[in-house]
Amino acid sequence: MVKSLRHRPAWGRGALVTALVAVAATVPLDSGALAATALPAVEPRAETPALHDDDAGGNADADDPAIWRNPADPDRSLVVATAKQGGLRVYDLHAREVQSVSAPAAPGPDDAPGRFNNVDLVHGLRLPSGRADLAVTSDRGSDRLRVYRIDRERSGGPLTDVTDPSAAPVFSSSQEEINEQRTAYGLATWTDPSTGRSYAVVSQRERTRIALLELTPKSDGTVGYRKVRTLDLPADFRLPNGTSWSPCGEPGELPQVEGMVVDPANGTLYAGQEDVGIWRLRADLTGKPQLVDKVREYGVPATYDPSTEECAAGADPGYGGKRLKADVEGLTLLDEGDGDGDGEGDGYLLASSQGDNTFAAYDRELSDRNEYEGGFRVTAASPALDGSEECDGAAVLNEPLGATYPNGLLVVQDGHDAPGDAERPSTGFKFVDLGDVLDAVDD
Repeated sequence: MVKSLRHRPAWGRGALVTALVAVAATVPLDSGALAATALPAVEPRAETPALHDDDAGGNADADDPAIWRNPADPDRSLVVATAKQGGLRVYDLHAREVQSVSAPAAPGPDDAPGRFNNVDLVHGLRLPSGRADLAVTSDRGSDRLRVYRIDRERSGGPLTDVTDPSAAPVFSSSQEEINEQRTAYGLATWTDPSTGRSYAVVSQRERTRIALLELTPKSDGTVGYRKVRTLDLPADFRLPNGTSWSPCGEPGELPQVEGMVVDPANGTLYAGQEDVGIWRLRADLTGKPQLVDKVREYGVPATYDPSTEECAAGADPGYGGKRLKADVEGLTLLDEGDGDGDGEGDGYLLASSQGDNTFAAYDRELSDRNEYEGGFRVTAASPALDGSEECDGAAVLNEPLGATYPNGLLVVQDGHDAPGDAERPSTGFKFVDLGDVLDAVDD
């Protein structure tokens, strides 16, 4: 089986998907595939202009979005999204681009350029000029965080780079290590209500490590960070039959985390270990992590074939979950309030099940052990407005966004934007009315 699109051949994602669909047509559907097909469907209302990961398209590849609500004028709210080597894109609520921010250039001719992977928001951080909302992104290319102040009325565009120029690499000790690209990858931000301090939780590419970084405003108006602690999730797992299992990958590659989100109601971090499942742990990285749900491939033996860059799977022993098909990707919280004061978040944890193009919804209440509540698919609204496939990142906001999205908004990455050229990888973001999502999950 194909492990993930991280190892897709150079001939492009569209062609790979076409090949997989052709193969799938000759294989009987399993119960998981049937369940995915039966999930309710929602349709997007808008999509961003396509991004192309090639020289002609500026090496831009859509990955992860965040939704910023303009409290003074909700109709003028924004979506900030990563485009990997293409930097950041900022969109209005009609999915029109309002700003493009370039990733930093490589420091030397043989060094890795900037590559923005995940983005999240910090609200009301105290700077010398006053409180400000920030967009924080993981720069996988340089192993650093980049920080941007959000000012909707700024004439040059709403984002201004306020990154401390002396900010150190998150995981690497040298430029040589940075060039190996075991660098800052997934990212989630949170603010501790007891102290008012803001943090970023950052995962390491091709490793199981997660780092807690405190954001540190400087007297010159820039923002840096300091590492508080790290935590390593497991890479090997003991199965019920007494054997040890680890997900298949390239030699030396460990099962990484990308999608992450922190529940502000109780300081709980949810972390998606792509080929394993969803972990629940304290956002301060203390205590013992708990595996909330597993991908269906959990426990399946597989062998990596370097000639094909694929993992050939053996017989399924039946130890995996039922809701997620690897990779588990974008995690986001659908907040429905916390009016009862019990420290339990009311609403859903949404997770992208990348392997079958679906989304799973889990209860946020810890006392219910994050019970599965349902799922949905984002499907085509018209021949010109397709759905979401191979979704990497997602963001949801359950607040009215003016006349455009009075019910709130869900933004999902589309890893295979169509219609498009199969020889030219094409990605983007789909905007979905949150009322449609709630109707689907609550069915």
